[in-house]
Formats: sequence, structure tokens, C-alpha cells
Amino acid sequence: MAASVILVGAGPGDPGLLTEKGKAALQNAEVVVFDRLVSPAILSLIPAKTERIDVGKQASHHLVPQEEINRILLKKALEGKRVVRLKGGDPFLFGRGGEELELLEENGVSFEVVPGVTSALSVPAYAGIPVTHRDFCSSLHIITGHAKADAVLKIDFDALRRTGSTLVFLMGVSTLPEICSGLLRAGMDEEMPAAVVESGTLPSQRKIISTLAELPQAAQDAKIKSPAIIVVGKVCALSERFDWFDNLPLKGKRVIVTRPAERNGTLCRELRALGADVLEYPCIRTVVRDPAVELDMAIASISDFRWLVFTSPLGPVLFFRRLRAAGKDARALAGIKLATIGPKTAEALENFGLIADLVPAVYDSAHLAEAMAQVEGPVLLCRASQGSDALPQIFEKRGVPFTDAPCYDTVYESPDPEAALAWLKAPVLVSFTSVSTVRGFVSSLPGADLSNVMGCCIGRQTALEAEKYGIRVAVSKEATIGSLIECIKEV
Repeated sequence: MAASVILVGAGPGDPGLLTEKGKAALQNAEVVVFDRLVSPAILSLIPAKTERIDVGKQASHHLVPQEEINRILLKKALEGKRVVRLKGGDPFLFGRGGEELELLEENGVSFEVVPGVTSALSVPAYAGIPVTHRDFCSSLHIITGHAKADAVLKIDFDALRRTGSTLVFLMGVSTLPEICSGLLRAGMDEEMPAAVVESGTLPSQRKIISTLAELPQAAQDAKIKSPAIIVVGKVCALSERFDWFDNLPLKGKRVIVTRPAERNGTLCRELRALGADVLEYPCIRTVVRDPAVELDMAIASISDFRWLVFTSPLGPVLFFRRLRAAGKDARALAGIKLATIGPKTAEALENFGLIADLVPAVYDSAHLAEAMAQVEGPVLLCRASQGSDALPQIFEKRGVPFTDAPCYDTVYESPDPEAALAWLKAPVLVSFTSVSTVRGFVSSLPGADLSNVMGCCIGRQTALEAEKYGIRVAVSKEATIGSLIECIKEV
């Protein structure tokens, strides 16, 4: 019998550290019960139709008491739902995962546990701190720095000092002075290297490297807050030498990605891999036309056309879907030449065993129109209903007969205006990959102050649209995601 409840460790925050098994569990869940420490990037992986229950626990305050969380899991499981309990880090390392399984076990509810990457190891790694090193230590101790409400912190500091090991304290921001003073009273050298790392593995990560004696004041001066971990040991002295995360080219940059949800994965992953803080804000959505009346009529007389033109990777997919629905296949295109707006669209066409006859040197509608200025018609345009006017205008000017057959519509959306408005309060980069993403972004935030926005645009046409709304722009050298990322790096 499949597990009714799956306890999933979400890891420390970086979505790249969520395990494949954990991701699969999320995408198949009907209910997800999650904590505060689960990052928005991981929450974005939850399907829109899935019920979400926020039980966000934070230091000294539980939005939902632990006993109620246990009852929620049991209730949803008994309703026959596929339930995921999503917890930051690893659920069995100071995560109270065992407590949450007790009520399920007592009631005969099946369960499964998917371990997560613990912050005790990953956060020091992102701060350039190897928790073990043969020149400094041979063991590691992980300690909770959190005590029950109104209880005294019970840690054997003398025993910890004698181990000579690296010490990692989780959930210890509020007790940092007590932890440091306890180690000092136990005889640990006041010059022992020590660190505190806030929001580890996330773009907002901050670290303080100090000594055991001075760390509490340094953390207070920097206003370090939860979530953060404390590391004590000689290995902390290696942090500056081994700090790879703070040296990433986009560390400190904030980027809003406006591509449709189904197409933003590659861009978001690559930006995060380069250290950027990314807000996924898909403000346009593609709606497939079925039936696509104009396209179906054109397919019925497909042999009349001399050229077939696609302006997005979705075009070939939808065209051949309608072609098959009409009882035809690629043989119906014999003698027809094929044009695509760029290499990605050409790749989509190649999936159907066909090679584009024409791909412009610059991948946008204007340059595609220029490249097709001398062609002989009739021409069939298979594209979005809100496509650029560049192709129709040049065909009309040259007297080339054409049929504009939309196969999908672009719908504007407002995914999370409050989050976007919060980001606009400080300088922010916004990636625009089409004229539609510009329009969708602006329409989702009516009256918003866009003075802090720098629009990083694919193509001059997209940039011109952004400039209409007073957005400062930078334009990628090529109309590719790789070139757009280079543009973001250079701004």
C-alpha cells in the first residue's frame, strides 16, 4: 500500500538541494503541510491544485502548535489524501519528525520518510567552512541551541570542549551569548575561530566570522536573525579562502523572472546557480486554441502555401497536433519551405524530422521579417494571436499574400502582486523575454512605481516596449537565454 503521509526534508533552502525523491513527492501530493523554513523557491514546485497548509513555526512562536500539526496530518490522511509533510532541513535532525509519526503509527496510517540535506553540513559548506579537516579536527558534533519554553539550555560544555571537534549549533541565535559563554567557562580558548551564518544556502545568506569571545557582539551588531547556525572550531578560519558562494557573479543581485511558468525553469535555475535572488513571477500564460479555426482551415489547403513560419517553440508542436487531427502528416508539407524565428524554434521543428530553411541572424520578429522580405507567397504564419506586427506589415508592403493563423493566446496574469511590489522598493532587475512579458508585468502592477526597475530584455523590440512605461533597459546581444544571462551579469 502506498504511503498516506510522506515526511519530506526540504533541505536548507536552495531548491537545488531538494532531493529528486522529495520533489517527486511534492508534485504528486494532494495536500502539503509546510513550515516557515521552507523557501519560496521550493514551495513554487507544489502544483497549483494542491491544498497548502501553512503551519509556520518560528523561534518562540508556533503559528500552529505541534499537537495540532500532528492532528492535521492524521485528519488529511484519513480523508484518503496523499499528504506531504514538508519540513526544513532533515525531518529527523531536531525536526520533531519522530513526534509527527507517532500519532500516524498509533492510528494505523502508513507513512514514508524522505531525508533532507541538513543545514548542519550544507550551510557551513556554502560559507566556505569544511566541518572536518585532517589538519584541524577529526570529528563533528551537532547540538541544538534551542530549549523548551522557560527551560534552561542543557548542554555539557565541558564534554564538548574536550572533544576538540567542530561544533555546529542549530536553532541557537537567541541563545548565542549563552552558548559562547558556556564554552568559555569550560576552558575553550577565547580566540577560537567561530562563525554564525544567516539564511544559509540562499542568496540572502550572510556570515560573521569572528572569535568565540567576540562572536555574540559581532552578531548583535550585524543584527543576525533566525534562521542561522553557529559553527565553532578551527575550521572556521578557512572560510575566506574557501568561500565560493559569496564570490558567485550574481550574488547580491535580485531578478524577477516574468516568463510563463512552464518555460521559466532553465532561466531561474541558471540565475540561482550564479547566486542571484530570484522571484518567479510568470505574468503571462499560454492558452492553446482547440480547435484553432484559422489554422485548421489553412491545414485543409496546406498545399497552397509556399512558406510555413513559426515564431516560438510551441508553434511546431501545435501545428503538427492539428495536422494529425486533420488526418495528415509531414508528407503534406512537401514543397513548402520552413522558417523559424530562432534556433530554439528550429530545434522544436527538428523534433518532427524537419530542418528550417530560414533562421534569421538576429532572433526576433523584425529580423525574421527582413529575412523574408523577398520571399514568394502565399505564407502561413503559425503563431500567437498577439504576435508582432513586423511580419504582416512587411508582407503587406511587398504584396506577399499570407494567412495569419493563431494557434494559441497569451493571457496576462497577476501571480503575486504583493511580492512583486515588495521587491520594487529596492533596485531590482526584471527579465523580459518578449513584448508580452513586458505588457503582462506592467498590467499586473497598475500604478506601481517602476523607477527601481532595470529591464533586461531579449531583443530591441522588447526593450522598446519596456521604455514605453519608463523602464530603464539593457538589451542582450542575442535573443537567447544565455545572452540574456550575460546581460544580467553585466548590468
